[in-house]
Amino acid sequence: MDSFLEEEDGEAAAGKRKRSPVAQAALQPPLHLPFLRPQPVSSNEHKLNFRKSKEACLSYIQDALLQKQWKRAAEFLTCYVESLEKDYSREHIGPSEVIWRIGTEIFYHSQSSMKEFNYFMEQMKTLGVKRYLKVCLEHIFHLLCNGQIDEAYQNLSLAESWRFGEQTAIQDKEMKLIQAYRGLLDYYSWSKQKNILLEHGEDGFSDLAVEQEMHGYFRKAAVSLKEIIKIPGVWDIFVKCYVDLLEFYGDHNEAHQVLNEYAYNSKFPANPNAHVYLYQFLKRQGESKKTLISALKILHDIVPSHELMIDFNTMLQKSKKRKKRRMGLEVIFAALDYAGWKENAKAWSCLARQVKQIVISGKHLDWIKQEWSSRKDWWPAFHFSRYLAKRNWQENKSLSYEKALVAGVLLGKDCKYFKYVSHQGCKAQLKRFRMLKKFVNRHNPVYLRISGPPDSSVQP
Repeated sequence: MDSFLEEEDGEAAAGKRKRSPVAQAALQPPLHLPFLRPQPVSSNEHKLNFRKSKEACLSYIQDALLQKQWKRAAEFLTCYVESLEKDYSREHIGPSEVIWRIGTEIFYHSQSSMKEFNYFMEQMKTLGVKRYLKVCLEHIFHLLCNGQIDEAYQNLSLAESWRFGEQTAIQDKEMKLIQAYRGLLDYYSWSKQKNILLEHGEDGFSDLAVEQEMHGYFRKAAVSLKEIIKIPGVWDIFVKCYVDLLEFYGDHNEAHQVLNEYAYNSKFPANPNAHVYLYQFLKRQGESKKTLISALKILHDIVPSHELMIDFNTMLQKSKKRKKRRMGLEVIFAALDYAGWKENAKAWSCLARQVKQIVISGKHLDWIKQEWSSRKDWWPAFHFSRYLAKRNWQENKSLSYEKALVAGVLLGKDCKYFKYVSHQGCKAQLKRFRMLKKFVNRHNPVYLRISGPPDSSVQP
């Protein structure tokens, strides 16, 4: 941190040393450090004064951090550390976590080198054993983010071998994380060796040494990853890597069991990704449509705006069962309630296709009516304004076509969105837009039936 505080311009620093103290004070804004003037006081008064000074200094640091004044924050932190050194013998106040967290934040946002950051983290590891492994994990994350895989692995191995009496047992959770991340890097090494082996395999060359090394990484990674995912929690990356290992070696039953446990065990927190991984695995294994629909039904209940809802809708629309086709319409309407789907051409295509099928057949108009009744007060402004019609037409004509079809059916031929898009399409002499206009005009009575008051007797 000392090097971080040095002046960047050497000549400016040299010139500053030649100036008198009065000149320096005139050129620089004063740095008011929050320390009380020393005076003879009792022990209790000294403790009170020190506490006030410490709280004031931390307040200055916080203010500097919020204003992204990293250098100024570092100056205050240096003073904070020095004050603790002077008073540390009087009262143990456990400042190590404060220094560690503030210092780490400053380093993350500064232009400091990895060498400086590594030095700081090593100092933090020796500052207090009660959070030794947490500091190690922070250090390892930073190394991984900067692509220093080998250095991260070395630090993981050192942290795993750390022992300090009862503190080792107290930090058991952190130790499991250390072992899990080491397993993750073993998986990374296994994946690299696997790719090398596959490349050689294409040329008909088998490298026994590479294969043995790959299996060695597999064994180490599998042991570590299997242990961490037994503990209730969110372990997405660890589960994905472990399943990849199992699938590569053909242990599909174990992989299925792991994913089922991760998705359905009530001890684990609700996690949409767990159901995504299970669905993707089932799809790779060629499971039946019924099984895939069941997996996506749970995901829909948790996150109705998930991108896989298009797959879900497509499978439901292709079903021969009326109940599932009805659910498909509900799924795509629900997805389009979210702003992130407003310009999703695939989603609008799915809705337009199903709405068109229903209108042509004349059956199940009550499905559309039920979905539209709760949306007719806000969807017109949300999806079908004239402004959106202009923008969609300019940016994506296919999107504007699908939306115009839906708008024409739901809001009739006088809908602003439909009128603008159909007019522009006919003006550009695009055949599909002329056919769109004819379709909506021909089926305009459908709009009157859909826009009427909800019929409580209608069954889904």
